[in-house]
Amino acid sequence: MRGRPCCTEPSNGRATYAGVMFLLFGFGSKRKHVGSGATRNCPRCHNTTQWVRMKQYQQFTLFFLPVARWKRVEFEECGICGAATEV
Repeated sequence: MRGRPCCTEPSNGRATYAGVMFLLFGFGSKRKHVGSGATRNCPRCHNTTQWVRMKQYQQFTLFFLPVARWKRVEFEECGICGAATEV
């Protein structure tokens, strides 16, 4: 065997390897910029500014491809302090 625990050498001289499965997955929340929102007064920083419309969702990915998405929320966010209001 020459120090390889996953390898066996049959009588024909060729090495046979045990099957190894590599699985790459991810989980987390993702934010996406949708466009500009309303101009309003922020309740947290008290500035009047253009807010940004955003979408946020949780997702599960398999080999960098999204498989499932849940908890989809659309909201507007203050451009100065980051306070958010659901739409």
